[in-house]
Amino acid sequence: MELSELTAQARKATEELLEAAHLETGDVFVVGCSSSEIRGGRIGHDSSMEVAAAVLAGVLPPLQEQGVYLAAQCCEHLNRSIVIEREAAKKYGYQIVAAVPQPHAGGSWATNCWRTFKDPVLVEEVKAAAGMDIGGTLIGMHLRRVAVPVRLSLDHIGEAILLCARTRPPFIGGSRAVYSDTEVR
Repeated sequence: MELSELTAQARKATEELLEAAHLETGDVFVVGCSSSEIRGGRIGHDSSMEVAAAVLAGVLPPLQEQGVYLAAQCCEHLNRSIVIEREAAKKYGYQIVAAVPQPHAGGSWATNCWRTFKDPVLVEEVKAAAGMDIGGTLIGMHLRRVAVPVRLSLDHIGEAILLCARTRPPFIGGSRAVYSDTEVR
């Protein structure tokens, strides 16, 4: 698969999820990405900086256009920590940790994000409003409490399975409660 096609798929998926999730300026959007899976390999065994860069070229522009922070999940070797802009880490009070992702300790995706962001830091966790899991990277730990699956027109990026979610506030109060249409989309 051509790198330009991966960029186009990533951009389309990002735009569709942004539309479905109704994110606001300053929200956090988490992406876990296995370049190995995109290439048709097994997660963690066929990493590609070029593939990760192609995906980033599709994901980042629509997020920046909407003023949404990208949170890039590292691999298990850095405990699925997150690369994020320092501004976002400070805004949300996320704990900054002392590590720098590398292709084989953090992954090609996180390494590309680290090299591309203006002022990247690594944090232990985030509570994102929406997210994309490209290739079974298990982003659920970085989503807000009530995640809602979102089906897009794409179900793969390259050879990797694409799973997406948005979040919503929890319903509380039982059968007598009245819920806000604005908050629960």
